[in-house]
Amino acid sequence: MINTICVCGAGTMGSGIAQVCAQAGYVTIQFDVNAEMVAKSKLAIEKGFRTMVDKARMTAEEMQAASSNLIFTSDINNCKADIVIEAIIEKLDAKVSLFNQLSSQNSHDTIFATNTSSLSITEVSKEVENPSRVVGMHFFNPAPVMKLVEVVKGENTSIETAEQVYDLVYKLGKTAVMCKDAPGFIVNRVARPYYLQAMKMAEMGMEIEAIDKLMEATGFKMGPFKLMDLIGMDINYSVSNIVWEALGKPERLEPSSLQKQKVDAGNLGKKSGKGFYDYNSKV
Repeated sequence: MINTICVCGAGTMGSGIAQVCAQAGYVTIQFDVNAEMVAKSKLAIEKGFRTMVDKARMTAEEMQAASSNLIFTSDINNCKADIVIEAIIEKLDAKVSLFNQLSSQNSHDTIFATNTSSLSITEVSKEVENPSRVVGMHFFNPAPVMKLVEVVKGENTSIETAEQVYDLVYKLGKTAVMCKDAPGFIVNRVARPYYLQAMKMAEMGMEIEAIDKLMEATGFKMGPFKLMDLIGMDINYSVSNIVWEALGKPERLEPSSLQKQKVDAGNLGKKSGKGFYDYNSKV
């Protein structure tokens, strides 16, 4: 039974996941090695709760209860839980290293869930003790708002582990979809042409604002360029590369040089203040 959740990584995604878990009634440990990031996460989650109260999506009493479920720490020794959800840098070695470090101080039955958007769950699990408890739990940004969570079963993931996480997703108030370990899983595999074709059109001279407006007018909640800025250019570009390489580098999925230029320049989207749009100029 899952009673305690540890979220590793206090960036936008990690903070959002921690907010969701605490709001659902779980004791939630929010961890990051960077104490400053932990402090920022605390402020972001508090702001998120206040916004929900202002919009009458939760009461002040519910906000107080959710806040009391949160434990913030930069000490990895405090990361003991029934399930660990990592939302750290999108690098295989970093995720494996974190899970192995936490394995020694947690129960043999503790589930290790990775929020990776594209890395192979099977590859992550290979180097982790008791690989049957390693599973993908892919939230979408912003986690408190987006309903879908992909539960990804790697080759080594036990059915029991996958089912426990699938049930947890619904207890968190989200919608779970179970999928096999494959490049990009479901959503990121399907979404690649949405981004790549839009950037090809931009390279041909069409204005990005016009492309976004056109796609939003057809029913998309957010245009491709606004969405890439929200996700983070570095993350989106990394996913494109991983999917492209894993599928044998098909021409139709080749990552965009336009996006690479943004990444190289440090224009990563909203989090850096500038991406395809300039957020620094907005009041």
